[in-house]
This record gives sequence, C-alpha cells and structure tokens, in this order.
Amino acid sequence: MSAAPPEADEQRFRDALRSLPGRVWAISLGILVNQVGNFLPVFIVLYLTERGYSAGAAGLVLGVSGVGKVLGNAVGGHLADKIGRRWTIVLSAVTTAGLTAVVPSLGPLPLIVAVVGLIGVTSQIYRPAAAAVLLDAVDTNQQRLAAFGVFRFAMNVGAALGGVIGGVLASTSYTELFLGNAAACLLFGVVVAMLLRDAPQPRSGQDDADTKADRAVGYRQAFADRTLVRFLLMTVVAEFVYIQSTVGLPLHVSDVGLSERDFGLLIGLNGLLVLALELPITGAVSRYRPEYVLAIGNLITGVGLALTGFTASMVLLAATVLIWTLGEMMTSSVAMAYLGSLTPPRMVGRYQGLHGAAYTTGTGAGPLIGGAVYAIGPWALWTLIGAAGLLAARLSLPLRRAKSTVGEPDS
Repeated sequence: MSAAPPEADEQRFRDALRSLPGRVWAISLGILVNQVGNFLPVFIVLYLTERGYSAGAAGLVLGVSGVGKVLGNAVGGHLADKIGRRWTIVLSAVTTAGLTAVVPSLGPLPLIVAVVGLIGVTSQIYRPAAAAVLLDAVDTNQQRLAAFGVFRFAMNVGAALGGVIGGVLASTSYTELFLGNAAACLLFGVVVAMLLRDAPQPRSGQDDADTKADRAVGYRQAFADRTLVRFLLMTVVAEFVYIQSTVGLPLHVSDVGLSERDFGLLIGLNGLLVLALELPITGAVSRYRPEYVLAIGNLITGVGLALTGFTASMVLLAATVLIWTLGEMMTSSVAMAYLGSLTPPRMVGRYQGLHGAAYTTGTGAGPLIGGAVYAIGPWALWTLIGAAGLLAARLSLPLRRAKSTVGEPDS
C-alpha cells in the first residue's frame, strides 16, 4: 500500500482529532441523539407481525421504505445545496418526528405503507446535509478523516444504546417505542437549530457567474464526473457485500445448528470491535492513499464474509467476524472522507446525496438478492460475495488518467 502524497500543513491524525472545530462535535452530538431513538427501522417488522400482518406485508413495507430512503438522499442533497445544511436537517428531523408519532394510530395496511414510505424519505434527507456540515468545517485530508471518524463513532454509540433502549420499550409498548423515536428526532432538530449555523460559502467571480448554470444542471453535472460514478458503483457493490452479514450470516448460523443467541453474540462482537478500534484503525490507515485503503478494505470484507460458508463453530465464525469487521473499519470513514476530496465546493450536498442513494441501494437490494441466491444454494451466495468483494476492490482503484470533470474550466 503506497503512502498518500504529503501535504505541507498536514497534521497527524491524533492532532487533527484534537483540533476539530465545534461544528463537528455539534453535528456528532445531534446524530448520537438521533441514533439512540432510531427505533422504527429496527422494530417495524416485529410491530407489524404482532398486529397480525403477514411476513409478505411486512416485506412490502420495508421495500417501500427502502425506495423512500434512496429518494430521500437525493432530495436531501439538493436541499443541502439550495437552502443550507442547517434547515435541511431541521426539516428532516421535524417531519420525521411528526410522521413517526402517528404510526401507532394507523389502521389499514395501505396507510401504513404510505406513511412508513414517507418516513423513509424524510428520515434520510438530513444525511447529505450532515456530511456537508463536516466537509464545510475542515480543510485537510486528516481533518476530513478525523471528522468522519468522530461522526461514525457517535452513530455507532447511538445505535448500540438505541438497540438496548428499543428492546426495553418494545417489550412494554410499541406506542411508547414510536413516540420515543419521534421525540429523539425532534430533539435532534432542536440540537441542530440551536448549536449549528451554516458556514459561509466562499465565492469568487467565476462562482457567481456559474451559479445559475450549476442549479440548472444539478445532478446531471455530478454524473459527468467519471471518478464519482466509479465511486458510486463501488459503494453499491460494497454495501451489497456488507449487508450479507444480516442475511447470509444468520441463515448460515441456523443451518449449522447454532441459535439466535449465537447470532446475537456475533453481531455484538462486530459492534464492540467497531466502537473500540475504528478510530485507531482510521488513524493508522490515514497515511496511505485512500483508493488503496478502500480496495484492501473491500477485499478483506468480501473474503471475511465468503469464509463464513466454510465455518461451523462459534470460534471459527468469530474469526470471520474479526476479518470482515476489519474491512468495515478500514473503509467506512475513509470512503466518506475520500468523497469529500472529490467534491467541487458548490456540489457538496449533491455528491453526498448520490453517495447516500448508492449506499441505500446496496443495503436495500442486498437482502433481496442475497436471500434469493441463498435459496438456490448457500455455496452460490458465498461465491457471489467473494466475487462482489473482488469487484468492489477493483472499482476502488483509480482509473488510469481519470480526472474529475465537474467544476473544471473548459480548455
């Protein structure tokens, strides 16, 4: 793995962490609050089946929600660039809170499908804006990595706490569960509204001249960037691979005679490793070129998950979890920071919106494809995972003489 080109003013990763501006900590605090109360995506299937709806009906709700999440990222990216980061996040939080609060009172399935689908849209609108806040606040590669590392850490802590709290609330009352989700969304909006101000965007004469054209072209201009398109394809494939930890892994655990408790322990091991080691590992790989870090990380993730099919004991399964979790920790923050380095100043929201759409496409299609392939034969899924891991690694590497075409003056 080759080292990244040195920057004259580049900080060490640890120094970059210490020097992060308050905006990074404010948005990270907000996302922690939001994730602690993010119960609906986790418990909606259990809620529906407890109310007597079939597994097929629950799958329909999840499918519509998944489509909504892809759309929400695209909408959020546009709004982040048009109305600003702060108000985009507040709009997302308030509308999601209102919609989530009414879920327990919904009766007919079509109404549940419509409202949960809308929640899929509104709950994702904040994501491109939140990432844009981080990119607006930092300047160097190390600071970008440190900012996204802190953001990811806050998300993971919030998700871990939310799983525990959500389980307690669900055992008591689903109404309390969804009202708690709504309250967390609303608190997220309040934190952002009170603690965050949009950073002034630098403008030049050329920027002023091009503003109207940029707004008219929008996402079409972003898709003209070949490096971005390659990165988005890599994201879809990589997320398809990673999400098999929630599809192929539990199916395999059951097939080899292990229990749901054993699967929970394996996922818990993944969570503990991420919380304890992701920031140090991000710092360790920060000195290397991000394209090669992404390639190696995606390869490790694919190999680790593909090896699942060759294991039958908890010890060996835990070893495979260690492998693919290492790949996850290498790529997560690096991918987000690398995308930031590709982004023209006036297109930050749109680039992040496209990344979110690619991410949700991979995680949404992954369970459907993975489950169907596993039904053909477990060997087919593990082979597909290995091949997809190789493809994700290949797509991570830069094209020879590839250049970003967005925002460059015509020759």
